Amino acid sequence: MRLLVFTVLSAALMVVDARFTVLQPLRSQLGLIVEPVYWLGRLPVTLWDSATQELSSRSDLAAENEKLKAESLMLQRRLQKLAALTEQNVRLRELLNSSALVDDDVLATELIGIDPNPFTHRILIDKGSKDGVLLGQPVLDARGLMGQVVEVMPYTSRVLLLTDTTHSIPVQVNRNGLRAIASGTGNPERLELRHVADTADVKEGDLLLSSGLGQRFPAGYPVAVVTEVIHDSGQPFAIVRAMPTANLNRSRYMLLVFTDPRTPEQRASDSAEAQEAADRQAREQSMSTPSLAPAVPAAASDAPVASPTPAAEPRQ
Repeated sequence: MRLLVFTVLSAALMVVDARFTVLQPLRSQLGLIVEPVYWLGRLPVTLWDSATQELSSRSDLAAENEKLKAESLMLQRRLQKLAALTEQNVRLRELLNSSALVDDDVLATELIGIDPNPFTHRILIDKGSKDGVLLGQPVLDARGLMGQVVEVMPYTSRVLLLTDTTHSIPVQVNRNGLRAIASGTGNPERLELRHVADTADVKEGDLLLSSGLGQRFPAGYPVAVVTEVIHDSGQPFAIVRAMPTANLNRSRYMLLVFTDPRTPEQRASDSAEAQEAADRQAREQSMSTPSLAPAVPAAASDAPVASPTPAAEPRQ
């Protein structure tokens, strides 16, 4: 019975609400009261959608962030490579300019290894006997002499640097031509001039060039710059220190200088043979000169004799 009553009442309210505006204020008030209920009913769905969107946005942002990080890393790698290529280009241009100033034939080479022994200054280069490298061949970079080849293998060679304690090179002061011997100290940034008289004209800033004595290094190549001169009145020799002009511990690209492939002994022997040949030729010329000297007056005397012969008969 109650169900029937509520059903009829509901139908009547629906008809009145549809046909008339009497219940409009009441429905508005009821809607205001029921709104929190609707909000509570929609709250789980709203929270779920917000959480899903938040998680999705976070994951998308994280993925995008990782992608941007990877792209940034790739761009940084390319930038580093570009910087390395730029520096390499600069070094190669310096080396090319220095090779243009060298009158001798040169061969570009690259550093591929360093001797791990801290008490020796030796490096390994990527050229060997297959490339024509010779024992004792000078090696220089864009700034000056670095050392000489001390071991030749088929495809690589070992170079002894100027600063090795077992290495010495004849040098001369560019300003006045004073000759000296520059020896290695084991410090890649220092050479010492041995047995320089205390009164010798050497001062800071003097450029030291290879003198060519010993016929191992060609003359005229920069070796070092004098950085310190110490005079001691109680010692016969001054202490002279110099800094190599070449970047011994930084250069990666170098030049092998082809001057004379003969060893110093061969050059000395050939020079002696050439001098003996010149002396022998000079002696032969001096021996042949007296025999030819009388022939000239004889020929000159025969020429006038033929013409005065008819003139001599009337005087008889």
